[in-house]
Amino acid sequence: MKLSIHDTKKALPKTDLVCVAAMEGKRLDLPAGVKIPTPARTDFKGELRQTRLTDASGGPARRVLLVGLGKAVETDAERLRRMAALAVQEADGLKLARASLWAAPAVEIAVGGSEDAGRALAEGAVMGAYACTRHKGKKEEARLRGATLCWAGAAFRRGAKHGEILADANLFARDLQDAPGNRMRPRDMAAAARKVAAKSDRITCRALSEKEMARLGMGSLLSVSRGSSEPAYLVHLTYKPRGRSRGRLAVVGKGLTFDAGGISLKPSAKMDEMKYDMSGGAAVIGLFHALARHDVRYEVHGLVPTSENLPDGKANKPGDVVEAMNGTTIEVLNTDAEGRLILCDALAYAVKKVKPDAIVDLATLTGAVIVALGHELTGVMGNDQKLQDELVAAGKAVDELVWPLPLLDCHKEQMKSKIADLRNINSGQGNGSTAGAAFLSSFVGATPWAHLDIAGTAWGSLERDYVGGTFGTGVGVRLLMRWIEDRGR
Repeated sequence: MKLSIHDTKKALPKTDLVCVAAMEGKRLDLPAGVKIPTPARTDFKGELRQTRLTDASGGPARRVLLVGLGKAVETDAERLRRMAALAVQEADGLKLARASLWAAPAVEIAVGGSEDAGRALAEGAVMGAYACTRHKGKKEEARLRGATLCWAGAAFRRGAKHGEILADANLFARDLQDAPGNRMRPRDMAAAARKVAAKSDRITCRALSEKEMARLGMGSLLSVSRGSSEPAYLVHLTYKPRGRSRGRLAVVGKGLTFDAGGISLKPSAKMDEMKYDMSGGAAVIGLFHALARHDVRYEVHGLVPTSENLPDGKANKPGDVVEAMNGTTIEVLNTDAEGRLILCDALAYAVKKVKPDAIVDLATLTGAVIVALGHELTGVMGNDQKLQDELVAAGKAVDELVWPLPLLDCHKEQMKSKIADLRNINSGQGNGSTAGAAFLSSFVGATPWAHLDIAGTAWGSLERDYVGGTFGTGVGVRLLMRWIEDRGR
């Protein structure tokens, strides 16, 4: 869906529908010239997510949709984002091609200013119009083709443009997530990354083959793909800023395009959802989709180890020992703890080849994080408190909430093996999420590093109008961009 902006210093043009954001307990302001019947005014209280559709009794709009933001003191960018999503969904339901979104200046103040308002409206409108129809035989064309955001000022335009870029990138990541396993194989993830790189002369992409990875000693990553007929890849995206770089950052995303558990086979119930095990990789590629259209002040490297984990005569067996790129040997006690086996080589590669100032990895790593935090919070662990604090702040700013979990020396001790250097699970001692992070910590050295466990937030989260439900959420795209931007301020 495409967005346009109408300057509210000019009269509202004729429109089939204008959607008005309003706060509870505040006077209902409408665009100049627009009038609605008295019952519509009195019925509408402005409560959160309350809607009231009415024919206009005068002015350039044929119909008016009132959408409540709730109390003024509780109104923020997230509520405006949800309002925009509700508005475009209502417009689509009315079989309209376009709709206009409008809010009074008081709303701008409540959400933090024009730029924040523009970003929230654009994100909500674009993400709220998303539908997963790519794989349907009889495709239904979206009726709503575009939306007009009614506001004034350069700051709003800047925010709306950025919001549209981030929303498009989020939807790109969701399309990758929602693709079934037979249509999103490791080769398809590599192809998606190349497609993104082709959009910008500041982005390059290299997909390391299994032979290349073998030469680098990535025995851990390669062991996971042995049970599949699909070869593994290590996708390496590189973004160079227009101006002088302030440093070098690496983001690493787990790209398990399907995880059956290997020899340690998963239960059949909900195994179809294991197509989402590549959500960390989708977030990294989605970030570069945004970087193709938006400049930041850092050189950014995106690494996606992508593989399938299937049972086969050649697959990892419980008890096998594999060797990672940094020489660490690993006892594979559970072949379903494979995400850390592919991530560890990608992290070692980042440290040796990229030499970044900081590393952030994203992975649907453990079901334990859902037990701890549910589906609304991403867990963060790492070796650098400042970096973790930055990610928590970035998550709060974009409403992709992040919660810190402890990573103690005793957790690292639990990951030591009697016959190898490490084991890939901690054998029933609990703390499953921190055990995964403790394992990964052995591959980053002294580089500041944070691990985001997105197993809960990548899909299955609460419905928030513009995101959530049974489909992928694209979590991490907007979070990573905000983190990079905040570092550059």
